[in-house]
Amino acid sequence: MTTILAIETSCDETAAAVIEEGRRIRSNVVASQIDIHRRYGGIFPEIASRQHILALTTVIQDALSQADATWGDLDVVAVTHGPGLAGSLLVGVNAAKGITLALNVPLIGVNHLE
Repeated sequence: MTTILAIETSCDETAAAVIEEGRRIRSNVVASQIDIHRRYGGIFPEIASRQHILALTTVIQDALSQADATWGDLDVVAVTHGPGLAGSLLVGVNAAKGITLALNVPLIGVNHLE
C-alpha cells in the first residue's frame, strides 16, 4: 500500500493531505488566510508566503494525526510546484524536499492545473 503526503501552498491556503493508493483520502487539513487578506482587497503575496511558513508544520502534523499515520508510514511526498505565487510555492516545495531527504522517500512535483 502506498501512502502519500500531499502538500499545497500555491496561493493563500496551506493544505496537507494523507492519501492511500492515490484514491482514498485519509485526511485533508486546510488553513485559510481569507481573513488576513480581506483587509487588502485581495491576496498580498508576501503575507501569503509568510503565513505558509507559520502554518505548514501544524497543518502537516494535523494531517498525519487525523490519518492515524506516522512519518514512517509515508512512501512518497507530493507537492504543488506551480503555477502559483513564487514565494508561497517555495515554502511548500522546500518543506517537501526536507521531508523527503529526512525520510529517504521520493518527491513528486504536481502542477495543480493539469
